[in-house]
Amino acid sequence: MAFLPISFEDMNQRGWEQLDFLYVSGDAYVDHPSFGHAIITRVLENEGFKVGIIAQPNWKNSEDFKRLGRPKYGVLISSGVIDSMVNHYTASKKRRSDDLYSPGGKAGYRPDRAVIVYANKIKEIFKDTPVIIGGIEASLRRFAHYDYWEDKVRRSILVDSKADILSYGMGEKPILEIARLLKKDVPIASIKNTRGCCYLAGYDELPAEIRNAVDSNGSKTVSILPDYEQVAGDKRAYAGAFKIQYNEQDAVSGKILVQKHGDRYLVQNPPTLPMSVSEMDKVYALPYERNPHPVYEKMGGIPAITEVEFSITSHRGCYGGCSFCALNFHQGRAIQKRSQASIINEAKKLTWTEGFKGYIHDVGGPTANFRSVACEKQVKHGVCKDRQCLHPSPCKNLIVDHSEYLDLLRRLRALPEVKKVFIRSGIRYDYLMLDKNDDFFTELCEHHVSGQLKVAPEHVVDRVLEKMGKPDRKLYDRFAKKFYDINRKINKEQYLVPYLISSHPGSDLNAAVELAEYLKEHGIMPEQVQDFYPTPGTLSTCMFHTGLDPRNMKKVYVPRNPREKAMQRALLQYRKKENYQLVTEALKEAHREELIGFGPACLIKPLKGKRQEESGRKAGGRNGEAAKHKKTAGRSEAPKQKRGTKNEEDGYTRAADKTGNSYGSGSGSNSRASSGNRTADRNGTPAYISAKGRKQENGSSHIKGKKYEDGGRTAGRVSEAKSRKAKGKSQVSGSQRAAGKRP
Repeated sequence: MAFLPISFEDMNQRGWEQLDFLYVSGDAYVDHPSFGHAIITRVLENEGFKVGIIAQPNWKNSEDFKRLGRPKYGVLISSGVIDSMVNHYTASKKRRSDDLYSPGGKAGYRPDRAVIVYANKIKEIFKDTPVIIGGIEASLRRFAHYDYWEDKVRRSILVDSKADILSYGMGEKPILEIARLLKKDVPIASIKNTRGCCYLAGYDELPAEIRNAVDSNGSKTVSILPDYEQVAGDKRAYAGAFKIQYNEQDAVSGKILVQKHGDRYLVQNPPTLPMSVSEMDKVYALPYERNPHPVYEKMGGIPAITEVEFSITSHRGCYGGCSFCALNFHQGRAIQKRSQASIINEAKKLTWTEGFKGYIHDVGGPTANFRSVACEKQVKHGVCKDRQCLHPSPCKNLIVDHSEYLDLLRRLRALPEVKKVFIRSGIRYDYLMLDKNDDFFTELCEHHVSGQLKVAPEHVVDRVLEKMGKPDRKLYDRFAKKFYDINRKINKEQYLVPYLISSHPGSDLNAAVELAEYLKEHGIMPEQVQDFYPTPGTLSTCMFHTGLDPRNMKKVYVPRNPREKAMQRALLQYRKKENYQLVTEALKEAHREELIGFGPACLIKPLKGKRQEESGRKAGGRNGEAAKHKKTAGRSEAPKQKRGTKNEEDGYTRAADKTGNSYGSGSGSNSRASSGNRTADRNGTPAYISAKGRKQENGSSHIKGKKYEDGGRTAGRVSEAKSRKAKGKSQVSGSQRAAGKRP
């Protein structure tokens, strides 16, 4: 099957005079099921609609938008796999120099706030044509929301874009329903009952049920949120509104939500019902080209494809409940999965693909080992509104079972052309540790780790972890010990790559120092550290803006000062010479000067004269060795891992995977092209990509030291040859998201 039309010439070859639907995308055109625009357009094509794509139009004039003419039924708009502001700016609001979803990886092919810009342009050119916005940017900005880049509460994106309908979450079902109604000549203003959609209406235009609820300040089926003016001026009202939104994002139990904006009302219908296994299979069986459009070849291609080219999406949704993740507002907490047969058929297609060398880079979703429904109760009654499945403690109704996923992996490994099947989406280690059967854990280490397993403890201080919605430090330590114990038993030298977030709400300078001490004690040297990025749609962003935890309305410490945030970040990478001054200032400000010295627990050495420094080093060395032998006597430790690949300020694909995750684009369809975003992360997850577009094998690393014992023999330092070999092995395994996005 050929690519969909991008020009009048393409339309003429198909014998088309007019499109039914035009899709405008902020990403380059990649016809792969990891990209939302590919899924939505193929779903419409499969329904018999004529669809064309205008990717990354020049928004400074109208010519590009007219390239395929006025469509018969409507225009669909998405910023792409990642929120355009996350795509363009780092967590410190610095402009990025690259864009992995654009030709040659170059920035500048899309505007800031792309959905608003594109939609206004379309309304200007095709005045009476229905406009439907969707994807991660629209989904996470559907209510009045805090905007980190302007540091203020903005109106719903539906207001500013002037679009007719906003499709949020996974968009296949909503977009098909809307398309069928438009084909029947139903006016766009009359389409008010479609699940997974939002619309704006005046009081007299509201359905009677909603109008009555507005008059009564709510009903059994409708919740009234504080209006835009209230949440923009009152942080407590904002937190209260967010909690209602957060609790009503379930297809079974979610209510209609209403938020007044001026003289109009934003209405969110309940989320679309989860797709069945057969429906999911049908979507992923559509005739994707699985490549970027050939027009980009002379421009350097589209770098993002390299991270998903040989990866397979096995499911959607995540019930992990991380506070900094926006999946609750986009894919939802209910798991939607494909059948094993569908996944194996896709794997066979991969083996026929040019460039396939026997390695499937990933088989997973937002969290790889969440393949089935969390509990039977969810199927009938929906997810719990005031209870997470894993946090603060695992629910007694949680079904813990890796057997079906393990069976799938075994069947994939058995394919003749497949040498190795890796899991790069990320494993939820607290769920894994609940499984009393170690078969999955053992086979994970034996067959599915490329030398390094990415996990996301994110922090180690329990009061910070509580705000993050993550398990406590003790559980991570137990998991790490078990991981290394299993690898010793199977005679493999493999490492954990922990991802960490600095300056998250709840993390003060003392917590950052404590995390640095933990890294020192365990010989961990993070090469990739992510500053907390307040992106729309996350509980953590609500905390950041309001200083309140919306779950209980208690105050939360929020690091806001750029200097403090820089110090917290520097503490996580205290070994870097360029961070010395910041680390010194941080330790002094936290009154932890005892960590400046020559002892084994010290983070940095003081700046002294050469003679004093040499004297101190000798004394410190003697004392350090004694302390080390005392501390490690009789203790079985994990090997210290080799230094990882250097990364820039933050890998934005991971940010998206966690926060935008990027697990959906187009009109809200599924996408894993942006890793993490933790997105969007997401808003998240195929392998993470550095800011330069390199595969990120080592988000963080350990140094292999003298403590590692293997059968009673103390291992020495890794030779250069062995180090190169290990690095090469890791590179072979490659692969994120997206967004986005999510142990």
